[in-house]
Amino acid sequence: MPMSRISLLKGKSPDYLRALGDSLQHAMEESFNVPKNDRFQLVHQHEPHEMMFDRTYEGGPRSDDLVLIHITIGKPRSTELKQAFYRRLVALLAESPGLAPEDVMIVISPSQGDDWSFGGGRPAASLLGARS
Repeated sequence: MPMSRISLLKGKSPDYLRALGDSLQHAMEESFNVPKNDRFQLVHQHEPHEMMFDRTYEGGPRSDDLVLIHITIGKPRSTELKQAFYRRLVALLAESPGLAPEDVMIVISPSQGDDWSFGGGRPAASLLGARS
């Protein structure tokens, strides 16, 4: 039940944005065993003055194509699994939409099942024993 926020500078085409989301979803399906229909993504496009980042901190060089991906997950994943996910996502994003690995920053935040309601004020299905 991940929920992802994808932040980048304004100016990319709808096809580029779709490719970002598709690559992210494929990486989560492959690495995190996320079901195909479990896709919740928000794209935030920013003016240059609204997205400030260091071009060399812990990596780089970063360009104006930087994409910050923040994923809130409901099921804990091991360090090894997260590292494999990072590698897979960067590889998929390099393929489509053609993003340089140095321009991908990923943050994963864990949450508990009772932090989620998917609608109607009902708790997430994982609280009721379903797969998350």
